[in-house]
Amino acid sequence: MNSTPVVLGLSAICIVAMMLLLWIASLIKKDASIVDIFWGLGFVMVGWASWRLSDANSQRGTVLAVLTTLWGVRLGAYLWWRNHGKGEDFRYQAMRKHYGSKFAIKSLGIVFGVQGALMWIVSLPVQLGQMTSDAKIGVVGFVGIVVWAIGFLFESVGDIQLARFKGNSANAGKVMDKGLWRYTRHPNYFGDACVWWGIAIIASESRIGLFGIVGAVAMNMLLLKYSGVPILEKSINKRRPGYEEYQRRTSSFIPRIPKK
Repeated sequence: MNSTPVVLGLSAICIVAMMLLLWIASLIKKDASIVDIFWGLGFVMVGWASWRLSDANSQRGTVLAVLTTLWGVRLGAYLWWRNHGKGEDFRYQAMRKHYGSKFAIKSLGIVFGVQGALMWIVSLPVQLGQMTSDAKIGVVGFVGIVVWAIGFLFESVGDIQLARFKGNSANAGKVMDKGLWRYTRHPNYFGDACVWWGIAIIASESRIGLFGIVGAVAMNMLLLKYSGVPILEKSINKRRPGYEEYQRRTSSFIPRIPKK
C-alpha cells in the first residue's frame, strides 16, 4: 500500500492536471463556467484515484468512492443540463470585465487554481478514508451513510423542485417557497453539507480518517460564508421583489417550520 503522503500527493497532481486542461478548454471556449460543471466530477476522479493508489480496496474505501461518484455525477449532470447553451455565468463575466485582457492568466489562479485547492481539501475524507486495508463499515459508518443519504435526497429533490418551478412561465419573477424550499431557503446547499459530513463520518472510523473532518468543515464554510449562500442571496434580493419577506419567515440553511 502506498503511504498517505504519496496518495495525497498523487491526488493533488491529478487535480492540477485536470484544472490545467479545463483552463485551456475555457480559453478556447471563452467560458470559465465549465469549471463548475466539472467540480463534482473532479471529486469522482479523486475518489477512484485514491482507491486505486492506496491499494487498500477495503469495504470502507469502496463505499466512499461509490458515494462520492453518485454525488459528483449527479451534480455535474444537473449543472450541465441547467447551464448548457446559456453562456458564461454572471460571476465570471464580472471577473472578465474587471480584469480585461489579464483575465486569461488571472483565471488560472483565482478560478481554476483556487477551486483545485478547495477540491483537494474538501476531498480529504475520501482520500484519508481509503488508507486502511480490510476495513469494514461499522456502526459509525452506517450513521455516515444515513447522513449522506439525507443530504443526497435534499439536494436532488430540491434541484428538481426548483427546475420545475422555473420551467413554469407563470412563476417568472416569483419566489420559490414550495416543497423543501418552504423549510429552508437552500435545500441544495443543506444537502451538499450533509453529503460531506456523511462522508467525513464514514472516514472517521479509521484513525487517520478522523482528520478528514477538515474537508466537511471546509465545505460548510464555503456554502455558508463564501461561494454559496451569501453570493446567491445578494443576487436574488435584486431580482426577486418578495425575497426579503421569504427570508424573514424561512430558515437560511437548516430546515425548520417557517415563521408565521
